[in-house]
Amino acid sequence: MSADTYQPGSKDDFDRLYQTAYPRVFRTLSAILADPEAAEDCTQDAFVQAFRAWPRWRPDAPAEAWVHRIAVNRAISHRRSVKLRAVGEVLRRVGRPAPATDPADEATRPDLLKALRLIPPKLAAAIVLRHYHGYNNREIAAALGVSERTIGTRLHQAGERLRTVLEADFSLGAPPAFPSDKRESYAKD
Repeated sequence: MSADTYQPGSKDDFDRLYQTAYPRVFRTLSAILADPEAAEDCTQDAFVQAFRAWPRWRPDAPAEAWVHRIAVNRAISHRRSVKLRAVGEVLRRVGRPAPATDPADEATRPDLLKALRLIPPKLAAAIVLRHYHGYNNREIAAALGVSERTIGTRLHQAGERLRTVLEADFSLGAPPAFPSDKRESYAKD
């Protein structure tokens, strides 16, 4: 049996899938959620859910893509619940300032991970699976349960949104080389 062949319901095969897929799934969810603890919880939940469904898994889609689909859906649900809790927290704390963030935490978060949190999770998932894991559109489509055309659209939309977010934060602070609003005067010979 090859390393990529899995039998539905086989506990040994699921253990092998867990060992090979867990790091990639965790990295994907870490990028989507930008919170290692939440990513760990969602990854564990996804594998528990996958294990329960393992006897019903159909080998027509790659097993790792199937687990990624479960995990990304779990991360999307997590982000929704966090947003709902955040609204409740704001309502409870009206007038109270939010606790300050630790500068060390901010310094360890790359701009891209921050930007990924700002875009919809479905777009972030497509970008992460493509650029962090090297999946092609067909593999991403299988992982997320949508068409390849939808993946192309999501990748395009995610790229546009990330570009907007990242360019807004990125500035060298240098003036333009040829400012159009100022006329330079030259000394006459």
